[in-house]
Amino acid sequence: MPHRYRKTRWQRGSRTYGWGRVGQHRKSGSRGGYGLAGLKKHKRFYMMKYIPDHFGKHGFKSIYERRKSINVGDLERFIDKGITRIDLNKMGIDKLLAKGRINVPVEVIVKEATERAIRKIEEAGGKVILLE
Repeated sequence: MPHRYRKTRWQRGSRTYGWGRVGQHRKSGSRGGYGLAGLKKHKRFYMMKYIPDHFGKHGFKSIYERRKSINVGDLERFIDKGITRIDLNKMGIDKLLAKGRINVPVEVIVKEATERAIRKIEEAGGKVILLE
């Protein structure tokens, strides 16, 4: 719409711009309050439709440090790429667990490993190097 046809152009000098005597359309009453006021009252359906997770608690943040781990069976995806020496420490993985099978000899460098995981890799002809 061109600027010259807008309502504010042809109502220059008007105090209320067609909204009555006492200033309707002037303050926050026309929108039901400032910001998110009224979400539990008159703006309830807006809240349910657009921001349903606004109220309440959502999850928690653990105070414990999580250790990242990987299973012996998951080492196969690195071997498929032709890698026979896997440095899990550089990948940010702290512990090697024993779930799964491995049939290819592979050398694994890791901080921690379970006894069964070490045994499975050694039975396949590989080697586990534990870092201190």
